[in-house]
Amino acid sequence: MSAGLVQTYRAFAHNNAWSNHRLLTACAALPQSEFEAHRTGFFPSLQRTLNHIYVIDLFYIDALEGGWLGPTAWKNEVPLPALAALKPAQATMDKRLIAICDALTPARLDDVVKINRDTRVQTERCDRLLMHLFQHQIHHRGQAHAMLSETAVAPPQLDEFFAEGEAPLRAAEFAELGWTEATVWKSRM
Repeated sequence: MSAGLVQTYRAFAHNNAWSNHRLLTACAALPQSEFEAHRTGFFPSLQRTLNHIYVIDLFYIDALEGGWLGPTAWKNEVPLPALAALKPAQATMDKRLIAICDALTPARLDDVVKINRDTRVQTERCDRLLMHLFQHQIHHRGQAHAMLSETAVAPPQLDEFFAEGEAPLRAAEFAELGWTEATVWKSRM
């Protein structure tokens, strides 16, 4: 049976959180100097790239929750300079996104989200905004993955999407996150 559109968004939110968990856990093995080291990318360090993911998540998740934070979200481009603070903050952000997706219904996917751009109010359908946010996260995690490969720490696999036959391979990480396969694939209308 098909997962359905709403369940697909829920699964993407969980996959996003799992990928962030895997990447940030790997980065935790780096000394701060390596985390901050200049590297090739839009945001030229792991620290800056991972903070960028966090602040843009903050911007869009706040809007999806009906907030009005707007560009204040990225006023400080590196609000969490140490990974010890960034990892739990990102986990909290990921939980907020999962909660948004858990509350989705087919009708709510069509809801209009108002986004504070300071000089204007952007409006987007909820489904389109979520797709944009997921793509943004994937793009920048890919850059961070490449940066991590330049270090002595092996980057984690991030290119899979919960293949059923590989559930045992992720069970320990799911347990760290407080999930089971049923958590990700629960059926709701």
